[in-house]
Amino acid sequence: MSFLHCERREFAIVPLMLLVGLASSPAQPSQSTPYGVHGGSSLPAREQAGDRLLSPDLRSRNLQALPAEIVVQRMMMTSARRSSQLHGFRTTRTYHLQYHGLLGSRDADMKVVATYTAPDKLEFSVVSQHGSKLLLNRVLLKLLDGERDAFHDQSQVELSPKNYTFDSQGIERTEQNNPSYVLDVSPRKQNKFLYRGKVWIDANDFALAHMEGQPAKSPSFWIKDTHIDSTWAKVGEFWMVQRTQSVSHIRMGGQATLTIDYSDYQITGAGRPQGRGQTPQLPDPSLVSPQQ
Repeated sequence: MSFLHCERREFAIVPLMLLVGLASSPAQPSQSTPYGVHGGSSLPAREQAGDRLLSPDLRSRNLQALPAEIVVQRMMMTSARRSSQLHGFRTTRTYHLQYHGLLGSRDADMKVVATYTAPDKLEFSVVSQHGSKLLLNRVLLKLLDGERDAFHDQSQVELSPKNYTFDSQGIERTEQNNPSYVLDVSPRKQNKFLYRGKVWIDANDFALAHMEGQPAKSPSFWIKDTHIDSTWAKVGEFWMVQRTQSVSHIRMGGQATLTIDYSDYQITGAGRPQGRGQTPQLPDPSLVSPQQ
């Protein structure tokens, strides 16, 4: 039976594992010392580093790396603030899926308008579809169904000490000369919802700016390996995902590449937290959860 016509294998073409929640999850920072972070600094040194976070000189070429613990604390604070202040947004996603293998090549494109309304409403409107009907129906549309299901429980995919250990790798500057703290991330559990790799945390806002990694566990026997690359940028006062690419190698031969571009962001609601003590779950626009 051909690979592209075997139902179980069709779903494995694109194992785009969840990126994450990645920092858009609403977890609140812990009042105690976070666990699972490594920076090589004593507690007094970390406290002094925390004081310096209030006014880091980002223009300095000698900006010093911070302990992973401090970076993660501030990242969690940024995530919690975003969750409470961002009440809604709309964006256009452009999906492009390519498969090249022993049986030839196929591709498909889909444009979707995604709308989020706090605290827990996520809607999709498919604007256009082109290309392979098989890839459209069995993969791309399934990604949207999977995202709806995963949207209501992001705790299992959030980028936090609950799910990951962190190790500081210093500072790198982007092409725009913006400094970022680089952290190695390792999953606490070997499951398909987590990944291992690196994240880049913007040194000014302590927001997730970039990630590269692979799933901690393959979502399917038919997938040999998957590499995920995702980039965020600031839209108004909030950091939003701009592009996600997943490259998967198939055990039977071939490669599947899924690219998702995000454009035309519109912040439809922002301001004071809605309700006392409310912690809305934000959908991470790059979250994808293909069916198994």
